[in-house]
Amino acid sequence: MNTTDATSQKQSRGTRPQQPARQPRHARPAQPQQPTLTRHLPDQHQQPEHREVPDEVLLGRYRVLSRRGTGGFGTVCTCWDTRLQRRVAIKRIPLVQDAGTTGVAPSTVDEALTEARTACLLAHPNIVTVFDFESDGTYAYIVMEYVDGLNLAELLARVEGGVLTHEECAHMLRSVADALGYAHENGVLHLDIKPTNIMVDRQGVVKLADFGMATLASAAGYGGARGGTVGYMPPEQIQGLLVDERTDVFSLAVVTWQALTGRNPFEAASAKASLDKISHGPTPAFSALDVTLAGEPEDALTEALDPESQGRPASATGLAKRILPFLGSADEGRESLRRLVDQAEDDEPTESWDVRHLPPYVSHPKLEPALERAFAALVTLWAAHLVLPALMPPGTTRLAWALALTAATALWPPLGSALAATLLVAAVGTTAATTASFPLALATALALGAWWLAVGRTEHMATPALLLPACLGSPVAGAALAGFSLDPAPAAATGAAGALMGIYLPLAVQSGFQATQLASALAATLAQPGSWAIVAACAASAGISSAIAMRGSVASGVVGQVVGVAALVAGLVLAARVENGGIWSAPAWGACALAVLLGVLATIFTVLRGPLSNNGEGDENS
Repeated sequence: MNTTDATSQKQSRGTRPQQPARQPRHARPAQPQQPTLTRHLPDQHQQPEHREVPDEVLLGRYRVLSRRGTGGFGTVCTCWDTRLQRRVAIKRIPLVQDAGTTGVAPSTVDEALTEARTACLLAHPNIVTVFDFESDGTYAYIVMEYVDGLNLAELLARVEGGVLTHEECAHMLRSVADALGYAHENGVLHLDIKPTNIMVDRQGVVKLADFGMATLASAAGYGGARGGTVGYMPPEQIQGLLVDERTDVFSLAVVTWQALTGRNPFEAASAKASLDKISHGPTPAFSALDVTLAGEPEDALTEALDPESQGRPASATGLAKRILPFLGSADEGRESLRRLVDQAEDDEPTESWDVRHLPPYVSHPKLEPALERAFAALVTLWAAHLVLPALMPPGTTRLAWALALTAATALWPPLGSALAATLLVAAVGTTAATTASFPLALATALALGAWWLAVGRTEHMATPALLLPACLGSPVAGAALAGFSLDPAPAAATGAAGALMGIYLPLAVQSGFQATQLASALAATLAQPGSWAIVAACAASAGISSAIAMRGSVASGVVGQVVGVAALVAGLVLAARVENGGIWSAPAWGACALAVLLGVLATIFTVLRGPLSNNGEGDENS
């Protein structure tokens, strides 16, 4: 079960039969029998659907176990926290409605996020605990306590008549009123009280979820008027006027009315239609649905549903104090709810997940960063091995420098490409110095420095993607890695830069890093259109591969690599045609084989990595 459900469930609710005394209900008894607090639940086909979501990780650490629907505020997922080894619930809320909108003003979102962070500080036994809050500017992620139980909407949909007994309602009302009283004392409004935000766990404890989320959703333009739910909002919330504690009192009164009668008196297809119903008052009268609560309980609920906020009780606890004496024992109600939830949970299919069988990158979240650091350090060491002989003779000094460069890269991978570039510039500028040495070294430094400032300093895998072509002596060697590990624009830039490094460094080694010979060889190579065709192919391959993979799924990552390799091979074929004066000829088969091999390796790692953590996590997928 998840902590909360953002969808507004609309169940068919029948009227509660009039009776002189409230009795526990049974599932169609064949003959009179002794009353019992345990009520039979419907068949399992009425239970909410669990959908398994394999290989999906949120925020780099939360493994998605199941998803429970999408609503106006976003999507709720049950997740496994791989760092603290516990289950949590995560709500992912879009801060931008769709691709056609310009988004929400940052100041508005910041104000909403401030209130959400304030709500995170609420610590009360009847409030779902919020563990963490993250936002990337496009989505907000609320990491909450996992509640093993049902929400009130699910519970009402399962019991006979869709209503609670008086005792069960007493426990629910007392718990929610206490939670609201505590929140209001701390200056936090809920603004979206409804059955799906009221949880009941296996011990019968009632918890109120989603504090502050209505304001966040309102700022993002979701959830209707001021982020609430139609049917539970008072007029001032629907109309976007000032709200206060009495706004939550109204919503609590609607939930209480619904829990006791099976009807939401203000449920409607639109906010305007709901507002019309509120202005005319609830019909039929409460006493017509439950004659046993005529008098003070009915008066209290009617006052709490007053269209004018000044006519309502000033606090949720004040409303509860007027009604609770007429509902019976709240403690008995808790025990009854405990039995119902326990019965429902026992009937639920067991979630098919096992922490021991999680992929290594999920169960060991430090594994992937460690591999990235090790690979970047290894490629940097390889590049240093090619350049250091031009700067110093063999011996312990050269070995010490190589080890120092490797260690520095392991600590911070972006440093590897900067250090390798520095060594290359130094070797070109100082080896058998001529008038060409300084200009060539300066041009090399400017080109590599521009790439590093734009891409290399922020991306760990940019270092091996840049240096691998130089190490292997093939311009095409970095495209698959860039497409696998970088976003489209950085991937394309790194694919091109890696291809140029794959041309530059082998020529530098062949010329002994002597600037005059290197400049001549470099000019001759870059004068060939085929060389630029290969550079363009590497950029296109990496960019296209990354763009397709950004859809987030494993399948899109595999397709991206396949398309990227195809683009790269096509570029090699085009380069061979250009070099042969427009005559189609066989490309460099060694380069093609290397491109395919690296593409296959990238595909394997794509499958092992699983979906991207910045994918549409938690979205409703088929």
